Amino acid sequence: MDFNISSADLLKGILDVSKALPAKAPQQIFENFLFELKGESLRITASDGDLTLRTSVHVDSTREEGDIAVPARQFIELFKALPDQPVTVRTTSDSNFECIWSNGNSSLPYFPAADFPEIKGADETAEQVVFPAQALVEGISSTIYATADDEMRPMMNGIFFDIAEKSTTFVASDSHKLICYTTTEAGAPQPCSFILHKKPAAVLRSLLDKSEGEVQIRFDSSSVEFHFDDALMICRLVKGKYPKYRDVIPQNNANILKIDRAQLLNTVKRVAVCANRASNHIKLNLKSGQLEITAQDLGFSIAAYEKLGCDYSGDELSIGFKSNFLADILGNMSCNTVVIKFADARRAALIVPAEEEAESEKLCGIIMPIMVS
Repeated sequence: MDFNISSADLLKGILDVSKALPAKAPQQIFENFLFELKGESLRITASDGDLTLRTSVHVDSTREEGDIAVPARQFIELFKALPDQPVTVRTTSDSNFECIWSNGNSSLPYFPAADFPEIKGADETAEQVVFPAQALVEGISSTIYATADDEMRPMMNGIFFDIAEKSTTFVASDSHKLICYTTTEAGAPQPCSFILHKKPAAVLRSLLDKSEGEVQIRFDSSSVEFHFDDALMICRLVKGKYPKYRDVIPQNNANILKIDRAQLLNTVKRVAVCANRASNHIKLNLKSGQLEITAQDLGFSIAAYEKLGCDYSGDELSIGFKSNFLADILGNMSCNTVVIKFADARRAALIVPAEEEAESEKLCGIIMPIMVS
C-alpha cells in the first residue's frame, strides 16, 4: 500500500467512523481501522462487531493498492496533531507502515486485512425504504430520550420504526412514558418494521445532523444498513416483538388543559426542587382557568406550589406524575403551546402540540400517572 492524501481529509474520514470503535474491544482486531485502497479511493471501516461504520475518502495519488488494519487510537492522535498538509502512507515491511509529512514521519505496526472479520449486512430478502436525512434525524431526536434500559425486555431499549405505505411512526417507551412521532416523508409499498437500539440510533443522528440528502435503509430480520453520502452504517437489530403501542394511546379524554409549554416546563422544574428525591412526585390540581402544581417531601419538611393561569375545560381533577418524566416530554417538544388530555386521575394523560401549532397528529406523548396524597 502506498498513497498520498490530505491529512485533513484522512482525519475527517477516520473521525467519521471512529464512533463505532468499542470502549472495550471483544477482539483485539476491533481496535483497528480497516484500510482498503483501490484506485483513488480509500475505504475506511471501524466496527465493534455489532455496529459498523464505513466511509470512502479520495486520495491524491496511488502508487500501490492494498488492504491493511491500522491501530485506531494512535492513528487518530497522530492526525489530530498534524496541521493540514499532504501525507504519504505506505507499508515498509510485512508488519509496519509509515506516515510521512513535510518535516517528519512515524512508523506504526499493522495487521493483515484478512484478520478483520467479514462484515455482513442485510441479505437479499431485505426491505428497502428511502428517508430524507433530516426527517430521520427529527424522528430519532423526538423519541430516543424515552427508550428504556431493560435487560428483561430488550425490545424496549430501542426505537421502533413502524413503516406504513404513506407514513412512518417512530415509537419509544420505558413503560412510564411513550412517545410517538409520525412523518409522511417516508413509507413502504407494504407495512414493515424494525427496532433500532438507542446506541446506533444516537450515532446515526450525529452522523446525519447536517446532511441534506437522502438515506437508503435496507433491513432484514437481523441487520439494518443505512446508506448516505459516502458512508455506510451497519448494525444488528433488536430482536423481539414490540408491544401494540396504539392500544395504549388514550382516546376521547373529556378533561382538556391548554397551556404555554415553556411556562409549564419551568414551573414543573421549580416545584420539583421540593419533591421527594426518590419519587420525584408532583401533583397537578386542575379547575376552570387555573392549574396549581405542588410538591412536598415530608422527611425534610419542604414543600412548594405554584399557580398558573390556563385554558382548562372539564371536571376538577387532581393527578400526580413523576416530575422528571413530565419535564422530559415537555422539554423535547418544540411547540409553543401544548394540550394535555385527561380521562381521570388513574389513567394515562395524552400530551400533544396545540391544534394551531399545525400537524398536531405528528407528535404525541403519553405519561402514566402516579398516586399522590
